[in-house]
Amino acid sequence: MLLLKDLRALRMTLAALLLAAVAACTSSADSFDNEFDVTTRPDATMAFQNTSLDLGPADVVRVSVFGVPDLDGEYQIDFEGNIRFPLVGKVQAAGMPASEFAVELENLLGEKYLQDPDVVVSVVESVGQRITVDGSVTKPGIYDLQGDMTLLQAVALAGGPGEGANPKKVVIFRQVQGERLAAAFNLKEIRQGEAQDPRVYGNDIIVMDGSAAQARYGDLIRAAPVIGLLRFF
Repeated sequence: MLLLKDLRALRMTLAALLLAAVAACTSSADSFDNEFDVTTRPDATMAFQNTSLDLGPADVVRVSVFGVPDLDGEYQIDFEGNIRFPLVGKVQAAGMPASEFAVELENLLGEKYLQDPDVVVSVVESVGQRITVDGSVTKPGIYDLQGDMTLLQAVALAGGPGEGANPKKVVIFRQVQGERLAAAFNLKEIRQGEAQDPRVYGNDIIVMDGSAAQARYGDLIRAAPVIGLLRFF
């Protein structure tokens, strides 16, 4: 679960991620590439960067060492949580954010090989399955994906609709083949068995409409298509 100290960073990250889409939005749902099949998995590449998220086995990171291009490259964390890095050998990476891992590499390289090394580590691909639930929910945050989770279960994980929520419009933002797509769902219809409860995938961003969502996302939420416009059922 997202810690309270990370909530501000989460909201800033989400705002940056969706800025381009907001700029393109109008009051029409046609401004979205929104008719995606909800069974389509999102891109494996992380949809957003959040330096507070811990690295995990099988994640791929890009390491850049200023002034030493021979050390630059992409490295995959093995299933024991380690990366084999030139000069220093096996280094534990899993369990720490990318920014902390960069400091660890700087310390190791600075012990014997480089003077005041400057290392930057960024996430290229993450198989850590996490979803973001934001907007008018009780506990907005980043959550671990627990098995084959559905939209209803994801909203429940975030404490359900919060004050001022509009459960008739819950939007899933997903990146597929480099394109950001959006689709809206009616939680009341899903609960009544009148609509499909779609599966959610790692990197999905789920936003519950309502006063909190409108304050942060504005036109982006208002322009999201109602479920009747989509063809996934």
